[in-house]
Amino acid sequence: MKPRTRRGLAIAAGLATLGVASMLVLNAFQSNLVFFFSPSQIAANEAPRDRSFRIGGLVEEGSLKRDGQSLTVNFVVTDMAQRIPVSYTGMLPDLFKEGKGVVAQGKLGPDGVFRAEQVLAKHDENYMPPEAAEALEKARHGQMPKGMTAQTQP
Repeated sequence: MKPRTRRGLAIAAGLATLGVASMLVLNAFQSNLVFFFSPSQIAANEAPRDRSFRIGGLVEEGSLKRDGQSLTVNFVVTDMAQRIPVSYTGMLPDLFKEGKGVVAQGKLGPDGVFRAEQVLAKHDENYMPPEAAEALEKARHGQMPKGMTAQTQP
């Protein structure tokens, strides 16, 4: 085999290896990517039904219900325009309170209940995740996603 042919095969093998490695890195990145959605976006069916994602907003006052027999808690996350019921089994963060900001990661069930695998609470009086703060601000000013109207609260 000529040196030129060997060099061409080595370059082709190197490019193939680089392509496979790039594909594996991108695949791992995409499978670990978690998107954030507000309750209004979830109500507009913009959130995935088959993948894990994050929901953020405020814990609605009076919505926190604890199961006396287990660590399961149910509460409602709101952006002041829409409400999404959340169910979580586990220990809640110390700073978790009604009326305060929260971000929960999990999946939306077929019954419309968000099943959280992880719940994060804000860490001081001034912090709220930027996405949650933006969603709340838009909801307060009536800037709903296209085709959405605010639900009336009972």
